[in-house]
Amino acid sequence: MSRVLIECTYVFHHPEMNSGIQRVVRNIVNRLPAVQDEAVCVPVIFKHGKILEVTQLAPSHSDAWRSRLQKKLEKVAQKLVQVRNRYWLLHSRLLPLWPWKASHNVRRATYVLCRLASFSFTLPLYLTEKMLANIDIQPRALEMTCRDDDILLLLDSSWHADFFPVAEKLQRQGVSIVSVIYDLIPLTHPQFCDGPLVQVFDRWFEWIANTADGFIAISSTIRDQVHSEVTRRLGSERASNRWFDFFHLGSELDQVDAAKTVRPAVQKLFASGLSVYLMVSTIEPRKNHAYLLDAFERLWEDGSDVVLCFVGRIGWKNERLIERVKKHPQLKRRLYMFNDLDDVELEYAYGHAKSLVFPSFVEGFGLPLVEAMQRGLPVMASDIPVFREIGGDFISYFDLDQPESLGRLIAQFESSGMFPASQKMQDWSWLGWEDSARQLVQRVLQQVNRKKHVQQKHVAGGLDETENCTE
Repeated sequence: MSRVLIECTYVFHHPEMNSGIQRVVRNIVNRLPAVQDEAVCVPVIFKHGKILEVTQLAPSHSDAWRSRLQKKLEKVAQKLVQVRNRYWLLHSRLLPLWPWKASHNVRRATYVLCRLASFSFTLPLYLTEKMLANIDIQPRALEMTCRDDDILLLLDSSWHADFFPVAEKLQRQGVSIVSVIYDLIPLTHPQFCDGPLVQVFDRWFEWIANTADGFIAISSTIRDQVHSEVTRRLGSERASNRWFDFFHLGSELDQVDAAKTVRPAVQKLFASGLSVYLMVSTIEPRKNHAYLLDAFERLWEDGSDVVLCFVGRIGWKNERLIERVKKHPQLKRRLYMFNDLDDVELEYAYGHAKSLVFPSFVEGFGLPLVEAMQRGLPVMASDIPVFREIGGDFISYFDLDQPESLGRLIAQFESSGMFPASQKMQDWSWLGWEDSARQLVQRVLQQVNRKKHVQQKHVAGGLDETENCTE
């Protein structure tokens, strides 16, 4: 049976991150034990030119505490060494000078003083190193050997890491390489991204287009974009040797800790009885928060008491927006912003808001949409293809060129109490993360096996030219 090696390097090294891609990677990897009947699934990372099997994705509380202590002790040890070395540097610079050059006794006395001073740091350094040696942190990843029938699935944001030589070596050994594509925004909408990311992503995509055996996107919308972009770069003939598919993401919030509580400020807002319209995302230009402010300002001017609440960490290229929010006369009256909600508080917000409002210009999927709708929270969103794919007629769509179109939807909802979508939320259902992980593994295996079958037929001289690898 082929093994599916699920790459999760960035999340492994940054377990504290909880944005979109990190959520996907963490949830898929944590659900792998439930889908082992499909294939042997092994989470892996790249490190120092090697591939390692992950035994534990995130450090335990005790390991995290030990790790923090270890880092602090290492800093103390480095400081002690630096200070000790300064004394001997001073000693070496004094020796050529008078009176040290002229007098053996002066040199001897200075040496003794430096020795005493050095000892005052050597003893603490020795004790610190002993403590470091006694801190037992179990490795969370161990070096492994790949087999020629393995499938390397690049699930994480792999454009951040330079693992190209390792992957190419594995491919030469017979390992199939499959890339998960979340979106092509740095290529299709570079104005929304930092310049360095655009360059890094373009370099990465050029490599992955030439290297990967197949691509699996997080929506059919992105799958079609990837197929077009790979064809543009490689030409139709070479692109036909790759396969293209998609899977859908799950909806649970996996870091809801029953022991944690919701902060009073969050409770006060969502239990106020006011109609709170929620926007959940990193605050960056592509998410189009300014559109929401424009729409809600018109509602407030008309006397509406609806509340707009931004939830999400502060990202990039947003200085003007953040300044606008901080100086807004409705701040903490009808306008709120929380940049550090944990999953318990996010769950509470989803459960007590009136609607999610999501005006993105472009998305690969739109994870907050399914998170909200799975909890019975209706969604108003920009009318873009991927939202139509995910939400269908359960979502109420507005025109990005007309903020007043969102205002009309909200006013209609507030006055009638009927959400302005053609299908009711009671009929909505979506897959969970276990289903998502199973769908991902199944489709990767199907496509890899199909490609092997086509190649075998080609070798045997019986290739049916009507076969292709695009679902």
